[in-house]
Amino acid sequence: MSKLLTWFPRILSIAYVLFIASFALDSFSEPGGFLRQLGIFFLHLLPAFAAAICLYVAWRRRILGGLLHIVLSMIFTIYFGSWRDTLSFILITMPLAVAGLFFILSKWNLPLEQQPIHH
Repeated sequence: MSKLLTWFPRILSIAYVLFIASFALDSFSEPGGFLRQLGIFFLHLLPAFAAAICLYVAWRRRILGGLLHIVLSMIFTIYFGSWRDTLSFILITMPLAVAGLFFILSKWNLPLEQQPIHH
């Protein structure tokens, strides 16, 4: 059970980052030159970068990273308006919230001798 709680949120977060990053590819269908399209591409990647930063933090500090995942899910809910549509809410908000919850739970499920000591 400990391995499931450790790896499930990591795999879910990686899949989420890749899923969100795939939406940036539509920027190359925008009119304009290549540099403009590249700028739009990087702008569309910002949500994926934010989720990747949360994953990086969660990999090292599970509780802090879990809380960041949950906060980011609330920010995405408001910014992307995913509360308006059930499918959008399930695809945009829920993976981050679930991963955050599992990161927090995985910290408390570790045996005492495996928990990192922070000075």
